[in-house]
Amino acid sequence: MSALKKIEQRVTAPRSHGPITRLISPEALGERLKPFIFLDFFNAEIEPGFGFPMHPHSGIATLTWQPGSDVQYQDTTGQNGILKAGGLEWMNAGGGAWHQATLLGRGKATGFQLWVPMPPEVEDGPSFGQYVPPDAVASYPLPQGEVKVLLGALGEGADLARSPIPSHQDMNYLLVTLAAGASWRYEPPAAHDVAWAFVFEGQASVQAEASQRELLIFEAASGAIEMRAGQEAARIILGTAKQHDHPLVLGTSSVHTSPAALGRGLARIREVRAQMGGI
Repeated sequence: MSALKKIEQRVTAPRSHGPITRLISPEALGERLKPFIFLDFFNAEIEPGFGFPMHPHSGIATLTWQPGSDVQYQDTTGQNGILKAGGLEWMNAGGGAWHQATLLGRGKATGFQLWVPMPPEVEDGPSFGQYVPPDAVASYPLPQGEVKVLLGALGEGADLARSPIPSHQDMNYLLVTLAAGASWRYEPPAAHDVAWAFVFEGQASVQAEASQRELLIFEAASGAIEMRAGQEAARIILGTAKQHDHPLVLGTSSVHTSPAALGRGLARIREVRAQMGGI
């Protein structure tokens, strides 16, 4: 049994924009935590029709998990439909695409959106959208909880739980649910030198240290991550990966591996916008 990874940094006051708390951004922690280059935590009361209008991306893929509301999605890959609460929306923008989302529920809504940078052989490619309904999200059972495998894989053999989404990265992006007093010890793959966790619901300790609503960043050295719920159930979002080994060249809503690739992505975004009538 390996030793526990050390917590190197606690980000206790992430930036907030109304109902959205930005935990990771390309301009800040994204360079250190890539391929996790952008992570937004959404937590707010909503009315039907709340959402995010049509907007572009290139060079990245976005993964959105919204467990509290059905969501109407539309994108320029040709997809248009309603994803039930708890499903996953993956939109690989490739060389340039637009998408939008409208939440259909009412009341408290909590969710996350992640950006994943694409390698050079994918960043200029065709855009691709994928909806994963709730019952198709990979699940790994625990004695007193479960792990939803949003990206990557967990377990082996007959116990393997693998996300149906191709992330083009060596990464695991996991949603851990623990009953009150329950614990789980996660051993990341040996190649994973990026690791972080965020307790977003309930009470929990990570590496035997109490934590709630703060981003925990772990050392690159190998080791385990141990989580234990407190007197009430807890949910934790967790990411580990082999670091993305390309630069992050930033546009307003794009991330590429070179200035030339960024230029092509921005040109493609303008081209798609013109095809849609200008928006």
